[in-house]
Amino acid sequence: LSKNLNPKAKLDRKWELIKINNYLIGINTMHPNQIVTEAIQFDKIPELTGYENLRREVKYGCNSRIDILLENKGGTPCFVEVKNVHLKRDVSNSEGAAEFPDSVTKRGAKHLVEMSKMVRGGARAVMLYLVQRGDCDHFTIAKDIDPVYASTLSEAIAAGVETVCYDCDVELRGITLRRKLPVLI
Repeated sequence: LSKNLNPKAKLDRKWELIKINNYLIGINTMHPNQIVTEAIQFDKIPELTGYENLRREVKYGCNSRIDILLENKGGTPCFVEVKNVHLKRDVSNSEGAAEFPDSVTKRGAKHLVEMSKMVRGGARAVMLYLVQRGDCDHFTIAKDIDPVYASTLSEAIAAGVETVCYDCDVELRGITLRRKLPVLI
């Protein structure tokens, strides 16, 4: 737990981490955008290097905000949506997999549609899944949890939206980007 510094918050504490089978797992969904932003700024994500400007929470599309917009003067913008991943299940065909989503996400599907439109308009779009745990060896989509998100992602990939996944070192003193995980969709 950490102290909640937001004066409008209902609770005095925020849930940050949980320990499962000797692994710390980051569950605070407010951290991934900052973790990815810092990783981009320090060139830790090769797929997202070479951009001059990084802006966060930029309005775009039809009443949406992109987590990160990367830009160069006169170059193609790159729209980056970051999704927090902490789900790992012991079910057939997903052993060792980090999975997203952990519940139905109409908003997540909407983001994929918006990103597809940006690609069709000549921009670049990257769906970045950030796994806040260190006990997974690949990433996949939890199609049984949200089949609409799964099919919308397939359509987005067909439209040119890129997918990438990284996991993290999760420690009591902080959470940092660790390594790229294979995406098996």
